[in-house]
Amino acid sequence: MEIDQLNSRIRSCSKCRLSETRTNAVCGEGDRDARIMLVAQSPGENEDEEGIMFIGPSGDVLDDLFDNSGMERDKIYMTNLLKCMLPDYRKPKQNEIETCSTYLDEEIEIVDPDILVPLGYYSTRYLFKKYDLSFDATFSDMIGELVLADDKKIYPLAHPASLLYDDSFEEEMKTHYEKLTDLLKPCRWYDICPMKRFYEEGKIERRWVELYCKGDWQSCVRYQKEEKGEYHPDSMLPNGEIKEELESIGDKR
Repeated sequence: MEIDQLNSRIRSCSKCRLSETRTNAVCGEGDRDARIMLVAQSPGENEDEEGIMFIGPSGDVLDDLFDNSGMERDKIYMTNLLKCMLPDYRKPKQNEIETCSTYLDEEIEIVDPDILVPLGYYSTRYLFKKYDLSFDATFSDMIGELVLADDKKIYPLAHPASLLYDDSFEEEMKTHYEKLTDLLKPCRWYDICPMKRFYEEGKIERRWVELYCKGDWQSCVRYQKEEKGEYHPDSMLPNGEIKEELESIGDKR
């Protein structure tokens, strides 16, 4: 299989000096037909020693986050931007990212996930640049915000290991990770939502459906009002904005 051939090249890679200090180059693992791909920055000490993704303390945190959200490890694909451990946990150098990211590009092409979930600053920055997206905001402002990129959705999250150093935002992180399961299914109101009809009729852009109806539907104002039984006009977009040109189509029928 293509992924096996790719992994063989990763394990024997010597393209940069990180190959001189690693124990193992860590390949991606998980469901090769996964709809979600997690992209961490690089292996840690435990991962380098065993050649396995997310083991040790950070793996325990990830497992807890998954258990809380109902997500299963074997339902996703996990990989790293850099396949070798960074000495003394230093920051990655740009030439290292440029050299190693070609493997990630191949993984994305082979697995072809719907949703890319970069964990941390460097993975997020790389994926945003790869898909020609603006990277002007600070990373903390991007965490938990779903973004549409061509045929992919990008959902940046904080790395589980960050809780090992500061657990003050544990509840917030749990909320962000809980949305992973939501992203795998459309809003339960989608089939009867005016947004579906407007999109099929070409009256609203695809992004409204992909980012809300088939994405982060819990943040949709329409969804929130529907759940509470509160009135909302057909002309209301998922972000709460009223699109007046839709009023005669829906509200005045």
